[in-house]
Amino acid sequence: MASPETDQPAAMPSSIDRTIELLAEQNYVCGRDLATVAFLSLSLGKPLFLEGEAGVGKTEIAKALAGALGRRLIRLQCYEGLDAASAIYEWNFAAQMIAIRTAEAAGNTDRTALQTELFSDQFLVRRPLLEALQPHAEGPPVLLIDEIDRTDEPFEAFLLEVLSDFQVTIPELGPIRAAEPPVVVLTSNRTREVHDALKRRCLYHWVDYPAFERELSILRARVPEATETLSAQIVAFVQGLRNEDLFKGPGVAESIDWARCLVALDAVALSPDLITDTLGAVLKYQDDIARIAGAETTRLLDDAQAMLAKAS
Repeated sequence: MASPETDQPAAMPSSIDRTIELLAEQNYVCGRDLATVAFLSLSLGKPLFLEGEAGVGKTEIAKALAGALGRRLIRLQCYEGLDAASAIYEWNFAAQMIAIRTAEAAGNTDRTALQTELFSDQFLVRRPLLEALQPHAEGPPVLLIDEIDRTDEPFEAFLLEVLSDFQVTIPELGPIRAAEPPVVVLTSNRTREVHDALKRRCLYHWVDYPAFERELSILRARVPEATETLSAQIVAFVQGLRNEDLFKGPGVAESIDWARCLVALDAVALSPDLITDTLGAVLKYQDDIARIAGAETTRLLDDAQAMLAKAS
């Protein structure tokens, strides 16, 4: 973290191993492949583009990087119809109107001076992209552009200037460029293909579901109060669910949520009835819940137990 006394930004990691350590300090259990591309992104100042299924930890790595580096996290949550006014800037029209009325009441007829005042920093509302380009005492922030695939192609064009030159252009003020580029993380659930022009400006990585041991390590880090037996059963059961023909398989986020629910119920091990009662924490569609409930629950639990017995 940045020191509160010196107010200097934390040093960038000097190696891949150090990147893994810094993320682990934030309870983010990272594979070497993801740590490598994260290290290169930080070292080269290149945006990091992460694709993968929902719930595999794409958003969390931006939060972990912000915590590890002692930087502010600025998040732009994307959605259909997102435009420049919502993402970059807009003018505070209400405050501008008050300033106009005040000038009129005071008899100020200098229109040029009034116009200059109205379109100044005082009336500028900074949205996430513009805010990320501003200087910050703790160092350049981490800019998370989350679920970029939810936007449309015209908005991607807005991002090209930001990711190429780390600047935005405001017609009334001209180009505004970051003195130091922010750390940029873009995520996509791949509901549509993102344009190549945007991807070319980034380092790309596909974030897959973790293997058993790493997911178990994640669960231990995030829900340490869960028993060893319960944590292992949860991971084995969830990984079995991912092999089923479901509308939406559970991600790591669902594993963590389910573990927290089971701990809240004082569970120390899984049982068919307990799984049935809490399936809504791990599956989010009624058709999937109906398919797994009943005999399928018992079968999957038996398979999970057999896998754990074989591993031990």
